[in-house]
Amino acid sequence: MSTPTTTPLAQLTGTYTIDPSHTRIGFVARHAMVTKVRGAFNEFEGTAVFDGADPAATAVRVAITAASIDTRNAQRDEHLRSNDFLAMETFPEITFVSTAFRQTSESTFDLTGDLTIKGVTNSVTIPFDYEGASTDPFGNLRVGFEGAVTINRKDYGVTWNAALETGGVLVSDKITLEFEVSAIRNA
Repeated sequence: MSTPTTTPLAQLTGTYTIDPSHTRIGFVARHAMVTKVRGAFNEFEGTAVFDGADPAATAVRVAITAASIDTRNAQRDEHLRSNDFLAMETFPEITFVSTAFRQTSESTFDLTGDLTIKGVTNSVTIPFDYEGASTDPFGNLRVGFEGAVTINRKDYGVTWNAALETGGVLVSDKITLEFEVSAIRNA
C-alpha cells in the first residue's frame, strides 16, 4: 500500500463511493448525566462528487438504514429503533443531501446539507478534515475524511426521555454525529 499523500482538495475531482467496510457513521449521547454512550450505524451507502474547478458544485448524498443502529446492547438498540426514538418502521432511512460546500483551508471544508431523521429535515453544517489519499492494493484511489457535528435530537422529533431521581434526564438532547469516511474514486 502506498503512503497517503497530502493532495489538496482541488485535485480530488471525481465521483466517489463511500466504502462501508472502512467507514464509520457514529454518534455519542450523554447517558444518565454521567457518562457517554457511543453507537454506530452498520448499513449505509453514499456518494460524493468533488469538483476541483468549482468546489461549490461538490455534491454528497448519504442514506443510512435506521434499523442498523448498534450500541452493543440489544435491548437499548431495540428501544432506539422504536417509536420512542427513530420509529424505523415508519422512517427506515436517515438521509443527508448536501446543499453547500465551502473549503476553509487546503485540507478542511464545511459541508452543509439537509439531514432528515424521523421524517424531519433540518440544515446542518459539518466541518471535515481531509485525512489524505492513497492508492490501495487493488489500484483504487481511496480518500479519507473525518468530521463531527452536534445536533439537538428534539429538532428531529426524537423527544422520549426519563427523569432521574437525582435530577436531570436519562438521555441528553445533544447528540454528536461522527463521520470517519473512506471513499473510493469510481473508475
